[in-house]
Amino acid sequence: WYIDEARQAMDNGSILYAGKYSAPDYEQILDTGCNLSIQSTMIYHSPEIKENLKKFGIPVLVDHSSYETHPLGRTEWVKLYGVLEGKEDVAEQVFAEQKDAVAAASDGENTGKTVAFFYITSNGSVNVRKSGDYVPKMIELAGGNYIFSDLGADTDASSSVNMQMEEFYARAKDADYLIYNSTIDGGVKSIDELIDKFPLLADFRAVQNGHVWCTTNDMYQQSMSIGYMIRDIHSMLIGADESQMQYLFSLK
Repeated sequence: WYIDEARQAMDNGSILYAGKYSAPDYEQILDTGCNLSIQSTMIYHSPEIKENLKKFGIPVLVDHSSYETHPLGRTEWVKLYGVLEGKEDVAEQVFAEQKDAVAAASDGENTGKTVAFFYITSNGSVNVRKSGDYVPKMIELAGGNYIFSDLGADTDASSSVNMQMEEFYARAKDADYLIYNSTIDGGVKSIDELIDKFPLLADFRAVQNGHVWCTTNDMYQQSMSIGYMIRDIHSMLIGADESQMQYLFSLK
């Protein structure tokens, strides 16, 4: 967990660990009187778990928010949880806050700046998001242009694709901004550290111009802050004060 409140809840016992989605602790789940199981779409890899829970009399709700291609589509799932908790008004309010943040981020104006969003895998390839994924849409809503505009042929459910470094170099060398995705490998703390992973980055326009950024580790665990993430990307594109950003920081 990168979210303090969730970590604290685990520490004080408000949230209990009941095993992986593919290997749940049925005994604990039954002993605590669980009356609803909310699963991610990973449960589809272990359909027998879903059936077992139903046999125990526990209804299963599968959260499909990760399938949403529009960033606000993911955030809007809070309305479902508002219904479940009897807090529809609160859910509507927090969703409206994110919707307003997106609307205010760029007022629909495109800056003309191109952005590459990526991370370097353990085997030396470069992982980038497909064009139809929600991250490129966030960049677009922030007033930028995702550099890989033609990776949208979705023949499977994956949201990203691995690219050889040579291809990444050829296609992203002239991008105006680079955003390194820190949520997978823990990120980097400097441009030199990033160049150590991929020496050819030294030739990139964004590196030479000092336009290299990194996400904070909690980006994917903060689906209720997507509007603020888009606001941060817009701030990056227009050269706004970095101290006001929550989910991006520049690499020196």
